[in-house]
Amino acid sequence: MSKFFQAKCFIQYWLEAVDEHSLHSPFLFDFYTQVINKKSPSNDDEYIESLRQKLLQNTQGIFVDDPGSGSMVLTGNERAISDIARTSLSTRKSSSLYTRIITYAQARHIVELGTSLGINTLYLAQGDTHVTTFEGSAPIARIARQNFEIAQASNINLVEGNIDTTLPGFLLRTGKLDVIFLDANHRYTPTLKYFGWLINHVHDRTVMIVDDIHASPEMQRAWQTIQVNDRVYASVDLFRCGIVFFDPSLNKQHVVLSF
Repeated sequence: MSKFFQAKCFIQYWLEAVDEHSLHSPFLFDFYTQVINKKSPSNDDEYIESLRQKLLQNTQGIFVDDPGSGSMVLTGNERAISDIARTSLSTRKSSSLYTRIITYAQARHIVELGTSLGINTLYLAQGDTHVTTFEGSAPIARIARQNFEIAQASNINLVEGNIDTTLPGFLLRTGKLDVIFLDANHRYTPTLKYFGWLINHVHDRTVMIVDDIHASPEMQRAWQTIQVNDRVYASVDLFRCGIVFFDPSLNKQHVVLSF
């Protein structure tokens, strides 16, 4: 069901996706040409990618005590680190995009739901930022911390435990967030619950990234619900992820863009 659904969604995406020549909004034109379609320097992320390769080659098994929806590909709680890396990590292309979004948004305060093995977190932590990342599985969080230590990333705070419990307490103590990366518990109800909590901490220039928006019917429905939220004024569908903007001056624009 999942592979057939994703293939069907990709065909629909391919038919609908446009580039800058079809964009009439100055904001979206600028965002597409300066962020989405702009290539990152090829050597900026080599060290992070070397960590990814080590994870992809690590066949050690760990017990994944994931309180969320779990893997959409792997079954069972005993999993090889290499399999987790292969199926759960954001691609280099996507993570490089997220770094460009952070630069574009001049982001300082970033929240990530779903640390996984920490590779995407390291991309988010490039530059003058502070990243608070949440991970529900203790063994996975332990590996992510090791990667942060190896990379000497002192601007990352990893919060371990069930996000349903840890996120509300964090939000009580924090102010507005500049970039939010939502990649935890890929189900309809939890995704919208986290969105509802986090939306109280956005400002007009906040950018929210929702991962895996077409990974399942539940996630696609969650994405469609987010798009029509009263606080959302523009959204971009890149198939792998969706990008949400909260600036009222954008006047309700929703586009599917080639990536």
